[in-house]
Amino acid sequence: MTQNAAAATYRTSHVGLCVTDLDRSMRFYRDGLGFEEVAHYVLDEQIPEVDAPCSLTSTMIVKDGFRIELLAYSKPGVIGEPHHRRNHLGLTHLSFFADDIDQAVETMVEYGGTPVPNTRSGLDDPEAAQFTFIADPDGNRIEFMYIPAGTAW
Repeated sequence: MTQNAAAATYRTSHVGLCVTDLDRSMRFYRDGLGFEEVAHYVLDEQIPEVDAPCSLTSTMIVKDGFRIELLAYSKPGVIGEPHHRRNHLGLTHLSFFADDIDQAVETMVEYGGTPVPNTRSGLDDPEAAQFTFIADPDGNRIEFMYIPAGTAW
């Protein structure tokens, strides 16, 4: 297979994440996970795929070059629920490395995270990769992973 000639010109931009409470999400992502706010917009205009009237706040945050746009809709409001299974079509989780994933979960609970039961793997072999999941304040899945030195990644 050959790469589309234009593909070399594409660059990553960001992931958009709809949230119910911007302050609560900023506490989780900025204060807890260490993202930095780089842009903040209030929009009162109709946008595609959103019922009228439309009013939203868009806050762009970044960490290690990874950008997330937190979208908080005051009108018409937020609808739906995040996926709760990793085999559900679409975006299933965001992932972060941590030296101590259990401590990361404990810390993130202080910032509004909720541990996801029965997602801890690797406990039977401390030399293996370690993974666990929490939910952000809106229920979006966040993975913490530890990959031992020398493990292919």
